Amino acid sequence: MSLKLSIVIPAYNEEKTIQTVLKAVASVELIGGFEKEIIVVNDCSKDETEAQIFAFKAMNPSVEVSYFKHEVNQGKGAALHTGIRRAQGNYVVIQDADLEYDPKEFNILLQPIVDGHADVVYGSRFMGGKAHRILFFWHSIGNKILTFLSNMFSNLNLTDMETCYKLFRIDLIQGLELNEKRFGFEPEVTAKISKIPNIRIYEVGVSYYGRTYAEGKKINWKDGFRAIYCIFRYGLFK
Repeated sequence: MSLKLSIVIPAYNEEKTIQTVLKAVASVELIGGFEKEIIVVNDCSKDETEAQIFAFKAMNPSVEVSYFKHEVNQGKGAALHTGIRRAQGNYVVIQDADLEYDPKEFNILLQPIVDGHADVVYGSRFMGGKAHRILFFWHSIGNKILTFLSNMFSNLNLTDMETCYKLFRIDLIQGLELNEKRFGFEPEVTAKISKIPNIRIYEVGVSYYGRTYAEGKKINWKDGFRAIYCIFRYGLFK
């Protein structure tokens, strides 16, 4: 019986990159006999994101892409909720629709799974010898503070709680009640997954090709304050 990896891609105003990401995801050969399930959730984009997705599907009829669209913009977390609910694989991984993370590195995330060691794998931008674009000092400090606070409440020793690359065993992630509709998804899911008895969480180094705001980066300082709120809310209370 073959295993399947569900790849959830939330997209909002990513007309310039969505086809490139889909091509990269479609071209990856997964280790361990894993097959792919590609799920794209369009969070009510205002640009030509939808047209680019349909164009990719038309040009690549052999690539199965499940497409869902929010009629009202709800946030990245809400798009992830939609994709995770509809995932039918044995494991699910998150892939942003920009070019900040390389889908070829799915196999780095999958290795602890294939080896039988992990239930959840985080891809850290701050460990290992992978390529890492040098960008915003205060963003890096903010990420380290948020990860430190998250670790205090979860009793984990992650180096990058805010990473996009998170891979979960499907029954674990679908068994959580997730509420955060924007970037609060990261601290919420980390807090809740850490409370599962006997959970095996691993972290591996991944590359990071970060974007500037001019290139389409969306997270801002308000999301940082929301993340702190989520760390305390979900870290202190079940």
